[in-house]
Amino acid sequence: MTEEPSHEAESRTGKARDVGVCPSVLVGLVGTGIQASRTPRLHEQEGAEQGLRYVYKLIDLEMFGLDASALLDILKAARYFGFAGLNITHPCKQAIIPLLDDLSPDAAALGAVNTVVLKNGRSIGHNTDWWGFAESFRRELSDVRRSRVVQFGAGGAGAAVAHALLTLGTGEVIVVDQDDGRAQRLVATLRERFGQSRAATGIPVADAMATADGMVNATPLGMAKYPGMAVPADLLRSDLWVADIVYFPLETELLAQARAHGCRTMSGGGMAVFQAVGAFRLFTGREPDATRMLQHFSAM
Repeated sequence: MTEEPSHEAESRTGKARDVGVCPSVLVGLVGTGIQASRTPRLHEQEGAEQGLRYVYKLIDLEMFGLDASALLDILKAARYFGFAGLNITHPCKQAIIPLLDDLSPDAAALGAVNTVVLKNGRSIGHNTDWWGFAESFRRELSDVRRSRVVQFGAGGAGAAVAHALLTLGTGEVIVVDQDDGRAQRLVATLRERFGQSRAATGIPVADAMATADGMVNATPLGMAKYPGMAVPADLLRSDLWVADIVYFPLETELLAQARAHGCRTMSGGGMAVFQAVGAFRLFTGREPDATRMLQHFSAM
């Protein structure tokens, strides 16, 4: 399936192209409450810079009155219409796995998929979230202490973030989730990969926060559709660093409260860009310009 690139995309790059000779790429994002996502523009702008007819569609389950049970039909439709792949977000990163033909080593280890490549009649699940968070952290918080980090959220994004934190040398990740079973499963997986002392759950939130160097929100709380905070504001303190993976809005209530308490903060923008860098590479087989994509994101 091919579509004409929008005049808006052309004007953003200042390079109207001869659509008759440009390679065509059609991809999409599947999730709930994603209308504010910046990912489509981020991909389309980088595609235009590289001379591609790059079209990125939002497939918002909420808008169609659907839930994760529609994923199989969405995958079939994407194949029929010639999609090169799909990005996958909340609440589908784990539900998509049984429907795929294969998984990359990262996706298999994490038990979560945020990128599906459709090629030669097969669907292959990948995870670029963990690298996206890790790269953002390296650039923004590389010098912070991380003997103990409290992570809120044990879903698909949480699995990726915890993997990134431990890969980056965090001593221990304390996982907090409303679903105790899900938190326990993630911790068991992390212990298997990184060692028994590197992950824990079941610790009261106040106790965990009191001895933590930093905290990460890896839940949907803070999104426009899911307002609020995963942690009580009175548990924040000035010597704590706070990271959020939510990026629409970029300024979440958590980050605003953290800065008001004197905390050093990291928004979800960097993770959003770097996971997109990885996804663009998988969809197109081309190397994206990460610096340019960061500039595009900032300009939005």
